[in-house]
Amino acid sequence: MENKIVKVPFVNMEANYKEIQEELDIAYHRVMRSSSYILGQEVEAFESEFANYSETKYCVGVGNGLDALHLILRAMGIGSEDEVIVPAHTYIATWLAVSYAGAKPIPVEPDEQTYNINTTLIEAAITKRTKAILAVHLYGQPADMDAIQEIARRHNLKVIEDAAQAHGARYKGKRVGSLGDAAGFSFYPTKNLGAIGDGGAITTNDADLAEKLRMLRNYGSRVKYENEIQGFNTRLDEMQAAFLRVKLSKLDDWNNRRVNVANQYLESLTEYTHLTLPTIPSWAEPVWHLFVIRHSDRLNIEKHLHNNGIGTLVHYPIPPHLSGAYAGNNWDVGSFPVTEKISQEILSIPMSFHMTYEEVQTVIKNLIEAI
Repeated sequence: MENKIVKVPFVNMEANYKEIQEELDIAYHRVMRSSSYILGQEVEAFESEFANYSETKYCVGVGNGLDALHLILRAMGIGSEDEVIVPAHTYIATWLAVSYAGAKPIPVEPDEQTYNINTTLIEAAITKRTKAILAVHLYGQPADMDAIQEIARRHNLKVIEDAAQAHGARYKGKRVGSLGDAAGFSFYPTKNLGAIGDGGAITTNDADLAEKLRMLRNYGSRVKYENEIQGFNTRLDEMQAAFLRVKLSKLDDWNNRRVNVANQYLESLTEYTHLTLPTIPSWAEPVWHLFVIRHSDRLNIEKHLHNNGIGTLVHYPIPPHLSGAYAGNNWDVGSFPVTEKISQEILSIPMSFHMTYEEVQTVIKNLIEAI
């Protein structure tokens, strides 16, 4: 009798829904009965709860993670002729937020061990036009925020966190989202804290910044029809806020389950030295949004896993500096060699808090066969 191939999806959204279906249904009906669908009590309650969870004073719900970062920059007055330090290795949304504000993203290579921005290279990229450092907590692991803050203090720069992949992660015991002047979160459905659609939020301890952000998300208005500044229409939806409130109550448990999956991977694969596994600094408590490995023969590994029913993705195959979106900057192949090398070798394997022991072991078994 042939062995049955165990299908392991990259992300199991159906299992997520089934686990909390009843609570989501209750939240749905609560919103529908309220007849309040824009900036109502669900958004207000979620903002309070997420601020508390993130160990900050304020939270401002917005339409998505990109808008969260964009509005932070706008609220800080960062725009035309300004420069913002960004990681070279990140999802392009980090860069787009800077561009949307009218400023210029200045890429800095990652640390090849953690994939987060290499803090030893930041100061060389700072000019008289630099206004902020936008640090990404990539794959759910915090960037080295103390080093970034020290540089920012010396050069009088703002520090912004892109925490889109790191809901609940800690840096030296502190939650991400509380480590800079402001932080942007995404609630894209596959995130650790994901909505049933798009959504985003900003956390900060700055009352004036929070107030300006609330105006910017809502046409520049605090009072209906009184538009104090030129704003945008990017508000967290009431229904999504209600769903997020349900999920937020589960987040720490879900993150712990991700840690368990990651530990199984790490314990079983450490001896295979030609496979590069994630490196975790002593001060980091990652939440494993993704589990990213590296190998020089990624294509064959990817193919073997796919042929055996195991889902994979690459985060990210095309660095922002080589994308068509930034072709006008004249960055050629070789401009950021560490980033380019990483992009050619990385592979994200299944990482979900719904993974069973059998599924994790199936991924491990097939990965070992492939390498």
